[in-house]
Amino acid sequence: MTRMRWAVAWAAILVAGSACSHRAQRGGGPAADYNTLTAEELSQRPFYSVYEAIAALRPNWFSLRGPTGAVQVYVDDNHLGGVEMLRTIRIPSVEVIRHIDGIQGAARYGMGHEAGVILVKTRATGG
Repeated sequence: MTRMRWAVAWAAILVAGSACSHRAQRGGGPAADYNTLTAEELSQRPFYSVYEAIAALRPNWFSLRGPTGAVQVYVDDNHLGGVEMLRTIRIPSVEVIRHIDGIQGAARYGMGHEAGVILVKTRATGG
């Protein structure tokens, strides 16, 4: 009887492991990070500004998550203001865009960031 239990246990482990590996491969590659937009992803469609790209690809980054305030924007670690500033940033200059939720935004940047933060890193210019 003990041998039968071990056989069933091993069979269950093998089935579970197989299901996990199949699930990881189904998408055709590593899972995308929903809190990041890369230059490669931004180049897939003809966007003019960062605002347009986020509105199309990650629209809920703009939604308020805190009781008050607005989503704040930083470009290369410099505070620009609210999301309307994203209309002034052109896609060819962007390397990566990241979203930070309100809890992490307030912890990292302090009061006034409870609605979240959008971080834009631009491509290095010059040598």
